[in-house]
Amino acid sequence: MNTIPPRPVDAVIAAAREFLGERLSTAEAVREQHGHGEDPSPPVLPDAVAFVETTEEVSRVLALCHQHGVPLVAFGAGTSLEGHVTPVRRGISLDLSRMTAVLEVNAQDMDCLIEPGVTRQQLNDHLRDQGLFFPVDPGSHCTIGGMCATRASGTNAVRYGTIRENVLGLEVVLADGRVITTGGRARKAANGYDLTRLFIGSEGTLGVITRVRLRLHGIPEAMSAAVCQFPDLGAAVETVIATMQAGIPVARIELLDADQMRACIRYSKLEGYAEVPTLFLESHGSQAGVAEQAEAVEAIAAEYGGEGFAWATDPEARNRLWKARHDAYWAAIALKPGWRGITTDVCVPISRLAEALVGAKQDAIAAGHTTCIVGHVGDGNFHQVILFDPNDPQGLERAWEMDRRIVARGLAAGGTCSGEHGIGLGKREFLEQEHGAEALAVMRGIKSSLDPKGILNPGKMFRN
Repeated sequence: MNTIPPRPVDAVIAAAREFLGERLSTAEAVREQHGHGEDPSPPVLPDAVAFVETTEEVSRVLALCHQHGVPLVAFGAGTSLEGHVTPVRRGISLDLSRMTAVLEVNAQDMDCLIEPGVTRQQLNDHLRDQGLFFPVDPGSHCTIGGMCATRASGTNAVRYGTIRENVLGLEVVLADGRVITTGGRARKAANGYDLTRLFIGSEGTLGVITRVRLRLHGIPEAMSAAVCQFPDLGAAVETVIATMQAGIPVARIELLDADQMRACIRYSKLEGYAEVPTLFLESHGSQAGVAEQAEAVEAIAAEYGGEGFAWATDPEARNRLWKARHDAYWAAIALKPGWRGITTDVCVPISRLAEALVGAKQDAIAAGHTTCIVGHVGDGNFHQVILFDPNDPQGLERAWEMDRRIVARGLAAGGTCSGEHGIGLGKREFLEQEHGAEALAVMRGIKSSLDPKGILNPGKMFRN
């Protein structure tokens, strides 16, 4: 009589259940929740989901997966846009969302230590009465551990930098369960390899982040937001370029093209604005400094035909504008009910922004695509949401082909295929184009050294 041999993953599930109990789930509904992110790639259900609460539990699960050669994918809030959390080879989905402790706040040194499941909103709520804040704002309800894994940035990066510049150190569990600490509280160090930066942006392929030490900033004395609208996309982009080249220290400068404005006006009820290319801006600093920045940017915008330039200093008005900006992706998707979208993530040198962004829009129009552009254009980064009909057998492939053309244009301008979303599944084909075969071989060597059995988020970043 033939018997089916036990699967390696079953041994991991049985052993992990001994110390996780009901926090080790094989329920289909739970597995479905962990089978995808926000991207359009097909979902894949993991064999089980482990809800961990401590570094020790993470270490024990990883050691089991390493022992039995079982794939493991770290999961935070599931908001990734490039397929990072999709367990393409099944195995274990390691849910870190319950690790939400703020372990330390050192107000005098302006740093803190947190667990990876803390979100930016939760941390800033915790910090508010101490006059401090964490500025990296990707615009979604994501975890800071996930932000580290994907090297996130967002709307404030033009002034405060990306997550890379705001992480002082990490605690990481390696593929075999070993725990290491990188970096520290000192603001600079010149010893050893920079392991912190190695894990930032590694997308869960080298280790699992279990603690993050962050650089904090003081809440500015004054903040002021503004909206300015333009006759065409080129004029709005040239205003951004001139503003940045003039050295005006704006905190945020975001561009929405006419289609994105149309979507936001409908979705976020932004009455009083025209469906034309628009800049959202914000300045931080002293009262006098904010006023000076406003005057300087307004003067530049006027030269390019900007109209309706109005600054809002009260928190309610500012929050309304930025909520609309943060909801831009959902507004774009809602523009055509029942349709879906893929999001490009090109970043180019600021001097090449006009040709990359305006050219990408013209390419989409010529190809008959409906697209919405929104971008952190102060640092040359823009996203073009390409809408497609999921009921059209050729719809998704046509959208991917448009994405390839946009990326090719960005790379030709000296840019990158991904300014902040990472590689995951969606951008793997561009990694060698951008870095070259030899650099890719070095990356693979690092991966093989830290994860010799290839269990950590397999199938991501590299094609095999």
